[in-house]
Amino acid sequence: MKTIRYTFMNSPIGSLLLAGDGHRLSRIGFPSGKGAVQPKPEWMFDDAAFDEAKAQLQAYFDGKRQEFDLPLDLNGTNFQCDVWQELIRIPFGVTISYGELARRIGRLSASRAVGAANGANPLPIVIPCHRVIGANGSLTGFGGGLDTKKWLLALERAVAGDDEPRLL
Repeated sequence: MKTIRYTFMNSPIGSLLLAGDGHRLSRIGFPSGKGAVQPKPEWMFDDAAFDEAKAQLQAYFDGKRQEFDLPLDLNGTNFQCDVWQELIRIPFGVTISYGELARRIGRLSASRAVGAANGANPLPIVIPCHRVIGANGSLTGFGGGLDTKKWLLALERAVAGDDEPRLL
């Protein structure tokens, strides 16, 4: 059994928990909402862990990074991993619907399952599940809360120079 190391990072959306094996990132947790993650007793606090992840996330929040290049440790079903890989392909500042995401992975009738996989994403922001919205353009659930989702989308629109969200 591998030791999980964790640290915290201050961000404009609150204190984020970063966890993984010390090299590969496997979890980003929000301070509140359904995506809140508390370290487990067997996890080891390591403030030096994930310095590169902290730097890349900070650059994202500062509007200087649009993609991440980090070693990740994704644990999910094949279907979930397919969804998460497709999320990474959504361009910065662009939103798509759950139906479009289902179409992109070749599962046209799987919008609900895609939504569940999206909600199970262990690495929000790095794997940009916040870029998926309802077919009518409405914001739907997000592990960090809808205010956080709005903030992330507004940041991306501002950096991309768009007044309105770009829906594909």
